[in-house]
Amino acid sequence: MRRVVVTGLGVVAPNGIGREEFWSSCVAGRSGISTISAFDSKTFPINVAGEVKQFDATPFVPESSRKSLKIMGRAAKFGLGAAGLALQDSGIDMRTEDPGMVGVVMGTGLVPIDMSEIMPLLRKVMNEEGHFDLTKLDAGGGSPIFPLWLLKYLPNMVAAHISMAFNAQGPNSTITTACVAGTQAVGEGFRMISRGEADVCLAGGADSRLDPLLLMAYTALGTLSRRTDLPPEQISRPFDRLRDGFVLGEGSGVLVLEDFDRARKRGAKIYAEILGFGSSFDAYSITKPDPEGKGGARAIRNALNEAKVSTEDVRYINAHGTSTRLNDCMETNAVKHAFGEHKARMVPISSIKSMIGHSIGASGAIEAVALALTLSESVTPPTINLTHPDPVCDLDYIPNVARDWAPAVAISTSFGFGGQNGALVMRAM
Repeated sequence: MRRVVVTGLGVVAPNGIGREEFWSSCVAGRSGISTISAFDSKTFPINVAGEVKQFDATPFVPESSRKSLKIMGRAAKFGLGAAGLALQDSGIDMRTEDPGMVGVVMGTGLVPIDMSEIMPLLRKVMNEEGHFDLTKLDAGGGSPIFPLWLLKYLPNMVAAHISMAFNAQGPNSTITTACVAGTQAVGEGFRMISRGEADVCLAGGADSRLDPLLLMAYTALGTLSRRTDLPPEQISRPFDRLRDGFVLGEGSGVLVLEDFDRARKRGAKIYAEILGFGSSFDAYSITKPDPEGKGGARAIRNALNEAKVSTEDVRYINAHGTSTRLNDCMETNAVKHAFGEHKARMVPISSIKSMIGHSIGASGAIEAVALALTLSESVTPPTINLTHPDPVCDLDYIPNVARDWAPAVAISTSFGFGGQNGALVMRAM
C-alpha cells in the first residue's frame, strides 16, 4: 500500500476564494455568512446563508473548457474552480501527466433546478382549468426544453466537468452520501492512490442549495436557524447553548492527492499525509442522529484503525459541528465514546461551519482542506460565536480565537442525514 499525501489545495468558500484568502479568514474568525443575494429572499422566514458571492470560474479553467461553463450548474462551477486552484497550487502540469493515472472523486448532492428553465414546459402542459395535461407534450412539435438541460442537473457532472477540463482519464467517481460526501470522496481518493489505481487524484466536494425551493424544503424540515435577533455572521454557533439550527452554505473544496514517493521526487510542497478513512451508519433515524453517538464513534475508530494510530496520538479534531441541538450533542458523545471521557477533554475541537455555514456535500471536503492547513501551518481555527457554554457540550471547542498548536495527528469528522458517518485521519509532514 502506497503512502498518500496532499500536495495541492483549492477552495471556493463563503469566507474566501483560494487557499490563502480562505485560511486567513478561518484563522481570523471571519465569517462569510450574510443576507442571501442569489435570489430575492425577503419574503422567506430565513434569508441568511453562507453564500459564495460573484464567483467566476473562468480564470481557473483551461480556455478550451470555458464554453462549457454556460451549461454547468452552480455547484459544478464551484467544483471546477476549486479543482483548477488545487492543480495550480500543486504545481502539477496536466499536459505532461499520464491522463490514465489521474483520478477524480467528488462528493455532491441535490442539484437545484432553475424553475425559469422549465416554465415553458409547464405552460405548455397546463390546460384552461390550471391542471397539467401531459397529452399536450406532443402538440405543436419541438421541445420546450434546452437540449442539454438534463446534463446540467446530473450529480456526476461535477466530476465529469473536472475530468474533461483537465484531461483526467483515470478512475472517476461521484459520492452522494449527504453531509459525509466530501469526506468520503477524499477517503476514496486516498484509497485509490494507496492501491496503485492512480498516481494523482483530485478529490473533494462541491454543492450549492441556495435555491428558493430548497430553502423552503430545509425550512420545512426544521433544521435551519430561525434567529432574527442577531447579525447574520453570529447565527451559526456550534456547541453554543443558544444554537437553534444550521445556516445553509455552499462552495467547494478539492485536494490534490498524490503518491508520496512521486511527490517527494518532484519536490512538491506537502501539506499533510492522509493515513486513514472510516465510515459507519447509525441505522437509527432518517432525520435524527443516534443521540449517544455510537455510530460516529465507530467511524472514528475505523479511521484510526486504518491509519494504525491510537487515540493517544490524536491532537485535534475538525468537527462536523453544524450548530443544531441534536448534532452537536451527538458529536460530543461520539468523541467521548471513541476517546474515553478523560482523553476527549484533552483534544481541542473546532467547527469552521461557524464561519461558512453547512455546505452539505461540500462541507467535509472544505473541512479536509482546513485540516491539511492546520497541520501545515500549526494553527487551529476557532469556533466563533461560542459565547454561551452548553453544559451538555463540555469539551474544548477552541472558542472564538484561533490557537497556535502543532497537532502531529488530527481528524476531520462528518455526520449526515440518514445516519451516515465518516472520519479522515491526517498527519503533519
